[in-house]
Amino acid sequence: MLQYHPQQFVENLTNLSIQRFHFIYDKKAKKVLASHPALQELADAIMNDSRDFDQHEGLFFQIDPEHKTLQGAFVHRTVRGQAAGGTRYWHYETVEDYLRDGLRLAKGMTQKNALAGIWWGGGKGVIAHNPQIDKQDPKVRQSIYRHYGRLMSAMHGCYVTAEDVGSNVIDMANVFAQTRFTTCIPLEYGGSGNPSTATARGVVCGMIAACEFMQLGTLADKVIGIQGTGNVGVALINFLLEQKVKHIIASDTNAQQVQHLQQKFIGKNLTIRHSENNDYSILATDCDILAPCAIGGVLNPQTIPMIKAKIICGAANNQLQDPMRDDQLLHDQGIIYIPDFLVNRMGIVHCANEQYGRVDNDPEFAKHFNRDWHHSIHQTVWRLLTQAKAAQVPTAILAVKQADELALQPHPIFGHRGQMIIDSLVAARWHEHVAE
Repeated sequence: MLQYHPQQFVENLTNLSIQRFHFIYDKKAKKVLASHPALQELADAIMNDSRDFDQHEGLFFQIDPEHKTLQGAFVHRTVRGQAAGGTRYWHYETVEDYLRDGLRLAKGMTQKNALAGIWWGGGKGVIAHNPQIDKQDPKVRQSIYRHYGRLMSAMHGCYVTAEDVGSNVIDMANVFAQTRFTTCIPLEYGGSGNPSTATARGVVCGMIAACEFMQLGTLADKVIGIQGTGNVGVALINFLLEQKVKHIIASDTNAQQVQHLQQKFIGKNLTIRHSENNDYSILATDCDILAPCAIGGVLNPQTIPMIKAKIICGAANNQLQDPMRDDQLLHDQGIIYIPDFLVNRMGIVHCANEQYGRVDNDPEFAKHFNRDWHHSIHQTVWRLLTQAKAAQVPTAILAVKQADELALQPHPIFGHRGQMIIDSLVAARWHEHVAE
């Protein structure tokens, strides 16, 4: 089943009369257990995935009955609080690709939230695009995301979703129409809206801290390479132009977006070019700082040798294809890598404060950009680089160790409540309750 296309998998589940299913890590048995015996094969495969599986507490799925889309919520760790992370709507070639992406993204959210000093656990939503439907049709999207909202409600709050790649604020409004367990909802509903600008600003903070640590001066005389010019990439360009960088070289696979930005930034210190899918030549750009802001896994044994930048600091999640191997490769090449989950935190911070109400010019938000707060981006980057240099170890390996330690600190009020919710869902035979 791992090599099934998601739609083939959906068809198989439909034939088995399975609409909802889950995989739960049983700590006593030290095994992943499937809700249905027919799916234990997948549970065993997940358990044997030493790279991406990390004792994730629970993986919950449903089939959208109207548009036959596979919808999932990957809950990694909820010791610090409810699992929180965005919902990605993406195309996957195989079920394995789908599961691996969800597992890695959820784990990354645990690390991101822990290093940010916020009381959330880590989770991620993933919707696999059904190529037989038009995902740009507003009515189709409304239906898909409203069904996803029902999945959130059915999970009783062990996971709180938000906006991510492939989703937008309107989609979050449709999720919100069916559940209270979502953030990044539109401003008119009391939410915080699109988190892209906040994410980009955090990346710039990381760039500044790295340059100062390496005694390279300010960003004013730097050449920046950017892979991906979506919402975050465009916001990053704007912030870098404010910093009066020497030049920006960017690429995107969307030809219309490239043309639009070429017109928008005409006369600015920006070169943007169109690149085909699987074209990673932007990573070989002769620049001071490289910012991956598109898909994950772009830093690997094939691409790392071509990198000329002194610093890598970008917004894309899971930039390292294999965290242990590729972090070491960058270290050996003398490249300073600022872990993505450290600097791209501000999207989830932007959303996280929604549960406590919205404040204009929120000081709890602004302190992440300050230099004097212990958990600020600047201090966290500086501390990480100092410790990594002293120990002569790669930055991501050290950051993961620190994040994992913080992630085991129980929520000061509710403790490990997320696990209690998951246990109650399993006891109530959650998978037998058919999605409407």
